[in-house]
Amino acid sequence: MEELDLLKKNWNNTTNFEQVSEAEIYKMLLKKSSSIVKWILIISIIELLLWSGASLLFNADAAFMKLKIDHLDFYVLLSNVVHYSIVIGFIISFYFNYKKISVVTSTKNLMNSILKTRKTVQYYIWYNLGMIGLSFIIGLVLVFNLDPAISKLNQNVNFKYGFIIGFTIISIVIIGLFWMLYKVIYGRLLRKLNRNYQELRKIDF
Repeated sequence: MEELDLLKKNWNNTTNFEQVSEAEIYKMLLKKSSSIVKWILIISIIELLLWSGASLLFNADAAFMKLKIDHLDFYVLLSNVVHYSIVIGFIISFYFNYKKISVVTSTKNLMNSILKTRKTVQYYIWYNLGMIGLSFIIGLVLVFNLDPAISKLNQNVNFKYGFIIGFTIISIVIIGLFWMLYKVIYGRLLRKLNRNYQELRKIDF
């Protein structure tokens, strides 16, 4: 933000430079905001590719296929289609946000685009964390009740509650790690967008 601070300093100290510096500050904030949204788009695409690659590499669906559930393959396929459709929908939204934020021509429009982008990213993060948590819950219920090896041990009360508690703790830890990861990666970008938004407010009001 050094260039921006310099422009703001000149703007405040020189009356004749006011109009020029306001325009320059806006252009710089526009450029920075556009770059941030582009990185959000790129990171979300990389994340989708990594998740897809990990799923194929570890054959995550194979574990569920071992369970004796009628039409399980259909349910697994349907859940994958719905999940990836939603994720791709978020990515498309990031793309349109990027295209829109790159061509806005007023301070208010740029501010609105920044707010919309921040909300979309927040929804995206909460959706992913929710899906991770839901996957753990479904996995626990299915494996605990339908896996032959686990079912035989269910008669042991100590094992039953120990298994549930252990699985829950592991799930919470993993969700927490992903939350911190999202906070570091996307949170840093969102904080930068928020700083740009606050600077735009000073120009607009």
